[in-house]
Amino acid sequence: MTTTKRALVSTLLECGADHAFTLPGLGVTWMLDEFYEVRERLRVVLARSEQIASVMAQVYGKLTGRPGVFMGQGPFASTTGAFGILEARFSGSPMVVLTDTSCYDGFGMYGVYQTMTGDYGAADVRTVLSTMTKYTGYATEPHEAVYGLQLAFKHAQLPRMGPAALVLKSPIIRREMPEQARVKLYPSDGYLRYTPARPDAPAVDRLAAMIAQARHPVIVAGQGVQSARARALLAQLAERAGIAVATSYNGKGAVDETAPTSVGMLGTWGARSANRMLGRADLLVAIGASLGPDYLRFRDEALIDPSRQKIAQVDVDARHAGWVYPVDLAITGDAADVMAMLAERPLGEAGRDARLAAIAANNREHGFGVLPAAAAAAGSLHYADIVRVLDRSLTPQDMLVLDAGNNRIWITSGLRLRTPGQLVAPGGIGGMGWGLPAAAATRLVHRDRHVICVIGDGGIAMTLSTLATCVQERLPITVIVANNHGLGMVRDNMKGRRIAVDFSPMDFAAIARGMGCNGVRVDRADALGDALAQSRAAILNGGEGAVPTLIEVAVDPEASHVPASDY
Repeated sequence: MTTTKRALVSTLLECGADHAFTLPGLGVTWMLDEFYEVRERLRVVLARSEQIASVMAQVYGKLTGRPGVFMGQGPFASTTGAFGILEARFSGSPMVVLTDTSCYDGFGMYGVYQTMTGDYGAADVRTVLSTMTKYTGYATEPHEAVYGLQLAFKHAQLPRMGPAALVLKSPIIRREMPEQARVKLYPSDGYLRYTPARPDAPAVDRLAAMIAQARHPVIVAGQGVQSARARALLAQLAERAGIAVATSYNGKGAVDETAPTSVGMLGTWGARSANRMLGRADLLVAIGASLGPDYLRFRDEALIDPSRQKIAQVDVDARHAGWVYPVDLAITGDAADVMAMLAERPLGEAGRDARLAAIAANNREHGFGVLPAAAAAAGSLHYADIVRVLDRSLTPQDMLVLDAGNNRIWITSGLRLRTPGQLVAPGGIGGMGWGLPAAAATRLVHRDRHVICVIGDGGIAMTLSTLATCVQERLPITVIVANNHGLGMVRDNMKGRRIAVDFSPMDFAAIARGMGCNGVRVDRADALGDALAQSRAAILNGGEGAVPTLIEVAVDPEASHVPASDY
């Protein structure tokens, strides 16, 4: 006879889990001895908060396409841990949440502190999680726990991917599992099998004809193209037929932005070249992009106007095509599958040279890749200086992870990325503090890459203890802290008397050293470039002994988050 907790760990392994991220409490604590038994096959990563653990699980899923597992005690997994769960929901990252009702044997209805059963005197963890997940199962019997975990993995991986949760009635975790004649359990594999539907061939024929007939076709590439296969196919299609590629924020970095077909990232904080090229398009092809108002200037008709432009939309979820704008053609299917089918069809190659000439003229006219002049006070840098250092310094071996705030706006709008798939950025709720645990998870997935995290002083203060996890788990990363001593975006938006936006000074480099990391402070662009190069060399050459490096950059508090006046 086995126990529920042993069966759950076995099911995690059956479902392909090889990492789980946690700050354990109650029910998860009771399971740890079973994880110890399989520690060579399933690595449990200890974080210093549920927020950090949830973000690491979300980013692990985002980068691998396999559910990241987040485990935590009910009241904290569903509140502090909601940060990563919501990011997974909005950005379509596969994630499995394993938590409990945080109740004690026989006392679930007595209002015991921390109880999340939904009874009188308690909160309801199942209801809380169901508002932010694709699926939330609630297991009150041992056999339900196994089946519920199998279904959580199933739902997390189906289009559109996202978070799924299993809530365990706490007392069953340590309970023995007797043989059940009526409730028989089956291997997980049979529940997880999935064959995606092939895109409709006549619809792809029609899309190819629309592209062939268009004079100025523009592809809007979104999150749906952020896989190695999709990125390669997108670059091939655009180059072969001379199709302009503009990206959403979530699609940023899907293509080499120095390629002749790239016009940059769209939006309020995007490139003028992308916005203007989209506005003059006679055909817009949205591939894996929601066309959400947030990155299209809230349905600015100068960018998209269905009355004067044809619109085709490709999405893995049929509900997303025609969601924000009415479309002339909707194709349901994986972006890579559709582009592979388009690669076999004529796309108006005879007009390639004219299309490319129009793209080049547009990019010259609107200064694509040209940063506006920006000066900083003595002894400090401007965000534009950080962008220029990254432009000179980034190599194909680097991964670049961003956080929220001014630094993200400047980098996504001003930095032309040359290596597709290099960027990892918060694309769901986009909250402060995401970047540091995201960088740790990125290093966990990409062991052979150098991971650079750019984050503000506000964001890093929220999840600073991630550095301790990086030391403990041997995840050396380089962290650039843009320290402007306050909430830059909020400060800028106030446009008047400032309140609740300025922070007292903190020495982040010293704090990093106290956690076992390297910590340096710089106030010149050349010093930042040198420190970045030294950190990369130390990490890539240091092997198992390498430690994270934090580079604290003095940023002018008056540097605005508005890169230019006409975006």
